[in-house]
Amino acid sequence: MSPAQPGAERRRRTSWARFAYLRPQEPVPRRVYLGTVTGSAVGLVALWCLLSYGGVVEPLFLPSPTAILAAGLDLARDGTLVQDMRASLAVIVSGWALAAVLAVPIGILMGSFKVVEALVEPVVDFVRYLPVSAMIPLLILYVGIGTAEKVAVIFIGTFFQLVLLVADVAAHVPHEQLDVSYTLGASRAQVVGRVLLPATLPGVMDTLRITMGWAWTYLIVAEIVSADRGLGYLILNSMRGLFTDRIFVGLVVIGGLGLVFDLTFKWLHRRLLPWSPKA
Repeated sequence: MSPAQPGAERRRRTSWARFAYLRPQEPVPRRVYLGTVTGSAVGLVALWCLLSYGGVVEPLFLPSPTAILAAGLDLARDGTLVQDMRASLAVIVSGWALAAVLAVPIGILMGSFKVVEALVEPVVDFVRYLPVSAMIPLLILYVGIGTAEKVAVIFIGTFFQLVLLVADVAAHVPHEQLDVSYTLGASRAQVVGRVLLPATLPGVMDTLRITMGWAWTYLIVAEIVSADRGLGYLILNSMRGLFTDRIFVGLVVIGGLGLVFDLTFKWLHRRLLPWSPKA
């Protein structure tokens, strides 16, 4: 074998090793994962800078990062941004938490017991197809314009979807696990508490993380329709004055808060559910 052949063979193996990262559901080294995440974020910001600073897109349609940063600092300096963030967070956490507390046990019961499914599913399937935005006039009529109305919008938008998703997670717990537990002498309560619930919780945590994103969507809809503060109100008010930089401030803040919630759920998943495959 010539001296050049080992080097060629090494390069060939390295090339195939890179393709190994594209195999479905295969883990990748942490440095590769973090490097890919960083490259994706840097690439997006670089494209943004190219389009804005290069004059490809007018500032009215795409403000530059520095313009958005300046607008954000102005809003933070006079307290507007903090006040709007606090108002939106209070509403979204209240509405989503109330929906989660009620929907998770109902969903687990619905997915585990056919009698509960027959009782609950028709109502859930009917209401979840109703557009939440179309119900806002009724909510204003019932509870008025204020925090309660926005909390109700988030609750209705997430509760029925969450019930169905959690029920689907509980229904897909392998029946063999339950049969083995009964064979080993476990009672029905033990099977539910020690087998069914632990097997369901990882999927429930993922469902909660997903529905939190939906809650932000419903929050903005509620605040655009009727609000005097909040990030949705900030975006709508900025649109009326064609303050595109302030609109982007609101969008960046919402995306940043959403990312924080998402990372928090992933951290809780690893800490609270060590038996989960994702942990």
